[in-house]
Amino acid sequence: MSLLLNYKRAPGLTIPDLNPPQRLEKALNLDSGAKQQRLKTWDLSPMFHCSIVGTCLTTGELRQVLAKVGDIDVKTASDHALHSRGVRAAGQRDIAGKLLNKALDKRHERIVKRFAALGTAEEIRQHWNAAVDEGDISGAYWAAMSHPMSDRTLVQAIFGEVHMLSHIVGSSSRLDLARLRKLQIDLEAKDEKLAKQEDRIRNVSEERNGLLQRVEQLEASLARARALAVESRPASGDAGKDMGLLGRLDSAQQRAEELGIRLAAMEAKLFEAERRSSQFAEENQALKRELDVVANLLEPEDGPAAADTMTAAGGSILYVGGRRNLSERIRAIGRSRGFDVLFHDGGMEDNLSLLPALVGQAASIVFPVDCISHSAAGIVKRLCRESGKRYLPLRSASLASFMAVVAEIAAAG
Repeated sequence: MSLLLNYKRAPGLTIPDLNPPQRLEKALNLDSGAKQQRLKTWDLSPMFHCSIVGTCLTTGELRQVLAKVGDIDVKTASDHALHSRGVRAAGQRDIAGKLLNKALDKRHERIVKRFAALGTAEEIRQHWNAAVDEGDISGAYWAAMSHPMSDRTLVQAIFGEVHMLSHIVGSSSRLDLARLRKLQIDLEAKDEKLAKQEDRIRNVSEERNGLLQRVEQLEASLARARALAVESRPASGDAGKDMGLLGRLDSAQQRAEELGIRLAAMEAKLFEAERRSSQFAEENQALKRELDVVANLLEPEDGPAAADTMTAAGGSILYVGGRRNLSERIRAIGRSRGFDVLFHDGGMEDNLSLLPALVGQAASIVFPVDCISHSAAGIVKRLCRESGKRYLPLRSASLASFMAVVAEIAAAG
């Protein structure tokens, strides 16, 4: 989410009736005495309590704090009820408020200590921007808001960025949930189609086995007819009987040939059915992998180390082809897993002569097979073979396909 914030940083949020210096000074408690030590939540204006509690503490940590003060229904209360109680405790200088501040300081101890060495608002702003780039928004938010040297301009700017980020995250989550539902529907359809295909394969296999048995029976009958014809010819000069046996022999041979043709056709149908079944199975597995990736990305992070999970891994991915309107979302997904994403549209507008240099810069190259020209795909494969680079075709130009391949690249190291 910090990547979205950096791509288009939210403008400063204007708070009605708090812009006049007298009221904002009072709301932020920026008197000279408060600057001697870090501020507590009750030293800050109530308008900041909601964003601090919601951004800087997980639901599990907030539940633990409220359990210590004896909330009887803390284990069964909804997340919204817990959040409301936490916001109320943040404005009170009592046991609940002190435990809340202690939990904030404990969770973000590392970054709070780093901010404690800063002496000016400009230094705090620079460290805030750096922390946002690293994805440590929750820790940096508490460290900056509670720092005694944060002036009202800086506090208002930081609060505005976090406020707007919550809207961006909510919108993104709704889109991800919609994509997750679509993937689930596609997966169910693929499973149903695969089951029908397996039934067809089983029926064709049973019919094939029946034809093989029939062919064996006809061959045995043909052998007996030939033996009978050979045995009866010396013992009898009856030409009519010989002709009858030869007619039966010819009919049996013709029947055997017809059954052989049918058997070959059934084997061809069986081969095609097995090929399509294998193809459906591969598509089914790809959809399941993409579904798992999207589901993992939608799971809320919990625990003190959650904010430090997305660190830069180094390296870059070249994305060739695809849809231009998804480029920023793809870049954000890549950065969230520690990769820089380079783009080339596959020759629609970008010159194909740029591909060798881009392939040289990237560690891995990906392209969606359904949204790239044959010539561009051929050039990418040839350049990768010549330079020894890894290329991975994507099942489609969707974000879920890119999420799955990024997870595969990250797992491969």
